[in-house]
Amino acid sequence: MALAHKGHKIQADHLERQALIYIRQSSLTQVKENVGSKERQYDLVNRAQDLGWAKEQIVVVDQDQGRSGASAEGRDGFQYLVAEVGMGQVGAVFSLEVSRLARSCIDWYRLLEICALMQTLVVDEEGVYDPSNYNDRLLLGFKGTMSEAELHWLHSRLMGGRMKKAESGQLWLLLPTGLVYNEGKEIILDVDEEVQQALRLLFEVYEEVGTAMGVVRYFRDHELRFPTRALRGPNKGDLSWGRLSRSRVLSVLHNPLYAGAYAYGRSEQRVQTRPGESRPVKRIVRHAKPEDWKVLIVDAHPGYISWERYLRNQQQLKDNHSDWGAGRGAVREGMALLQGIVVCGKCGRRMTVRYIEDGKTPVYRCRAANHQYGEPTCQTIRGNRIDAKVSDLFLEVMTPAQMSVSLQAMEQIEVRTRQIEQQWKLRIERAGYEADLARRRYCAVDPENRLVVRNLERDWNEKLAKVERLEREYDTRPKPSRLIANSEERERILNLAGDLQSVWNAATTTNAERKQLLRCLLQDITLTQGEDDIHVGVRWQTEALSDFKVPRPKPIYETQCTAAAVIDCVRELASTHTDIQIAKMLNDEGHTTGVGLTFTRRRVHRVRVKYEIPTGCPEMPIANMNGQRGDGRYSSKTAAKLLNVSIGAISQWSKSGKLDSIQAVPGAPRWIKLTPDIIAKLRRSERQSRRAITK
Repeated sequence: MALAHKGHKIQADHLERQALIYIRQSSLTQVKENVGSKERQYDLVNRAQDLGWAKEQIVVVDQDQGRSGASAEGRDGFQYLVAEVGMGQVGAVFSLEVSRLARSCIDWYRLLEICALMQTLVVDEEGVYDPSNYNDRLLLGFKGTMSEAELHWLHSRLMGGRMKKAESGQLWLLLPTGLVYNEGKEIILDVDEEVQQALRLLFEVYEEVGTAMGVVRYFRDHELRFPTRALRGPNKGDLSWGRLSRSRVLSVLHNPLYAGAYAYGRSEQRVQTRPGESRPVKRIVRHAKPEDWKVLIVDAHPGYISWERYLRNQQQLKDNHSDWGAGRGAVREGMALLQGIVVCGKCGRRMTVRYIEDGKTPVYRCRAANHQYGEPTCQTIRGNRIDAKVSDLFLEVMTPAQMSVSLQAMEQIEVRTRQIEQQWKLRIERAGYEADLARRRYCAVDPENRLVVRNLERDWNEKLAKVERLEREYDTRPKPSRLIANSEERERILNLAGDLQSVWNAATTTNAERKQLLRCLLQDITLTQGEDDIHVGVRWQTEALSDFKVPRPKPIYETQCTAAAVIDCVRELASTHTDIQIAKMLNDEGHTTGVGLTFTRRRVHRVRVKYEIPTGCPEMPIANMNGQRGDGRYSSKTAAKLLNVSIGAISQWSKSGKLDSIQAVPGAPRWIKLTPDIIAKLRRSERQSRRAITK
């Protein structure tokens, strides 16, 4: 009867194969609430039985519940259905309507093509269709097209209404931590005072240090926590506190809601292909520039900072990037004071910083063209002299404003100290409230219910321990009175501010702080290297220009060579003095080596060897000598011959002080001072000693 009723479309071959019942609803909410639709789809099992399929031949495919039909991606049930049809295992595909199977013409027509090849029927609530039949194929194609168009119509209407509400600032947004909706659906600051304080402190610290990692270090060094309010899930709305991360700081700084601005369309989704991977198509999110946002309403609600300050923060974050020519980069702790603001005067690109072996002398290099195109390095300039000149120029300009800068710095320190103190007090207050809440819960329960009492008692003890720990940590921290300057200290600071150069050169002032001060007044420094000097162009924040020249440093073989006066002195003294004596005389006269060191025997020897200066007073006897040096001293061997004694006797007399002898170092040859009187006296003494022995 079924075969006759359906115009003989259902053949015995179809009934011998499986009947796949495809069931899908687009969202989990529909699965939960649209019970009638779900029952109608599962009733297709009875329809398949009415059409002649045995119960064991009917397979329900419902893995795609809660998934959209806009694409086959992520729909395991639909992909399984297509695979089974392609292998010829399916006689008919059942679905309540075309939109359940696919809302994309690509997926729909692919399924129809495979069904036509494998002689598989398509059955919906209205009829049975054979995709290999032209009329049925045309009708199914029209249904698939309308199903896809319906999806786009629904999407267009929803997006139109969404945009309309966004343009008036009424579209509901997921608010970040620190902002909440009140009863009137208006955005307000979080009523929790500790949350407000933490966010305000983050923005103020960033204003001071200028980097996201600087904010993270500040919170870490002061043991401060940062709040997070859950937006989704079973703990939605709950507040938790944890360590502040760099990514969290960046998300706060980039979010215009904190500046009181209502923004919509800040990001867009794009499709990215990834051939060869399990998911060849991936949707990625890209953030648009503020000028490309679809909706922007400034001062739409209360914020933590102004819109102008938000824009300054974005510019600072952009400048912190150190890509070629993209920005100045964040200040670092290196010795190069002009790091990030030096521009090549030849090509206009920003110059990078390197250091020579000592790690203290900066070198500014322009290598952008070399890295990108393989061209020669544009310029390489040593920066120590340039840094010093720019620092002097900066200090000259800063002189009239030193007092106001000092007062502002002291006020910032006091405000920051009080903010940290307030954060700790609020933290302890919150812990005390949680402990009191745990106590009330414990007291409210029946004491006989030990299963509950034990857990509540443990929770109460943990809260009390937390309060004690926080109070103990707070007591060990420096008190605000020790960090805030009193009247006497303020006066000393103001007096010290009058000598800004001393503060600038102080060991307690870091290079990062010096660079931050320079960037407050300087936009960039342009360097152009000439034959004899380096032209330095200074552009101030006011667009005013200054320029000066710095002599090019001489090669090291010129700057660190021995002075001509020293060479002449060594040449003059070498014939009558030893290297040790020459070194002492040079040091007494204040002479130094080419690198500023004092002279030693070895250094004098190197000077003589380099400039081919012979010595008349060697430390070791040499072959072409007659046994006497230029200073009149004799070698031990020559002295022994003159005195008609052994060399051992000469050594013994030298040790006892009978002879005036010198040695360069212990164990070196001795040089003896002999005069005719000494020779005659020692010879006479030696003869008398021999006669006494003979008798």
